[in-house]
Amino acid sequence: MRHFISMRDINREELSAIIEDACRLKRERASGILTRPLEGRTLAMIFEKASTRTRISFEVGMFELGGHALFLNPRDMQLGRGEEIRDASRVLSRYVSCVMIRAYRHSNIEEYARHSSIPVINGLSDQEHPCQILADLMTIRELFGSMEGVRVAWIGDGNNVCRSLILAAPLAGIDLRIASPPGYAPPVELIEEARRGGADVRLADTPKEAVRDADIIYTDVWVSMGDEEERDARLKAFRGYTVTADLLDTASPHVAVMHCLPAHRGEEIEDAVIEGEKSAVWMQAENRLHTEKALLLFLVEKT
Repeated sequence: MRHFISMRDINREELSAIIEDACRLKRERASGILTRPLEGRTLAMIFEKASTRTRISFEVGMFELGGHALFLNPRDMQLGRGEEIRDASRVLSRYVSCVMIRAYRHSNIEEYARHSSIPVINGLSDQEHPCQILADLMTIRELFGSMEGVRVAWIGDGNNVCRSLILAAPLAGIDLRIASPPGYAPPVELIEEARRGGADVRLADTPKEAVRDADIIYTDVWVSMGDEEERDARLKAFRGYTVTADLLDTASPHVAVMHCLPAHRGEEIEDAVIEGEKSAVWMQAENRLHTEKALLLFLVEKT
């Protein structure tokens, strides 16, 4: 039994295999080849938080693999009326083949997995967003032919995406530079963990320092779901952290820009940058579909 709750749940070889399989699935889809290895399997998708890419990519992905996806809103389930997570987990384990959860609290996903006899996938939590990172790493591989040695500059909040990216660094072999305002940097212990795994992960004092010689510039919204009450304070703290055309001039000539979306243009990224020739954002978004199909095969096909 395997779960995918954190980037810690796979090793370097498994990450490489998932990315390789995602590339195969992408090529086959472009050629009109769709097989049905998950025919008769069902994916339950529990969404505490709103979603565009996660819901659509998992639902379409499961359909294209021959299976069926169920969209479940906790308000429409007994979970919304106080049923314990462990009870819901045990019941769904007897109905479906896999569960994907997009939750406010990471601990809720961990609790669900502890009582599940089927694979559980973290579709996003307050601590990590590992499915997003699979798509990001596939995008890097497509752009540069390899993930190894690619330098990524993260500009902005040390949020769930940033944390998963840090944990992925030793698995993928990427170098990572992080520029966050004071008080918004990712946990130091995560950076130390990545370094112990052999990754070159460092904090930078400014965005300009972080993007020097970068192959990828990556940013995300400054105000994530659940942080709306902090909006004014965050907008003030993140002044100077916008990814601009001028900032790109400091990076490598072949730099590409990534954003996990949704984007707030004019805040964390300029409209001209996300729409510009350096933008890999739409490739990155598409790759959510292919990597999640590969992940479902990795977790479900042999169970």
